[in-house]
Amino acid sequence: MSLKERAHKLRRDIPAVYLALKKQETPLLAKICAAMAIVYALSPIDLIPDFIPVLGYLDDVLLLPLLVTLTIKLIPDEIFKQCRIESEGIWQDQKPQRLIYALPIFIFWVVVIFMIVKTIYIR
Repeated sequence: MSLKERAHKLRRDIPAVYLALKKQETPLLAKICAAMAIVYALSPIDLIPDFIPVLGYLDDVLLLPLLVTLTIKLIPDEIFKQCRIESEGIWQDQKPQRLIYALPIFIFWVVVIFMIVKTIYIR
């Protein structure tokens, strides 16, 4: 599977991960791993500071997909398959059917854009 195909599959599985985390049957370790991914994505503190060209964002590009993939691996197969089926109704034509599912993504990008603007204009 190519890197582009893996990225597309991972993006498609994120709503299923969200649904799986709301289920009681999902192991605590998977929930902790998902929380770590969310906190790391939204945290201004990174392993490599973002103001370092290329390398600053490289840790985000590598760590976040790894944490989401690990979360998926920690969720039992039968639960994740069920959540994949349920999540098909969330996204229609690559757009969220309900705004609440798009809100975390919107907040993430607002934070990213704010950090870029802050880095460029405030020195």
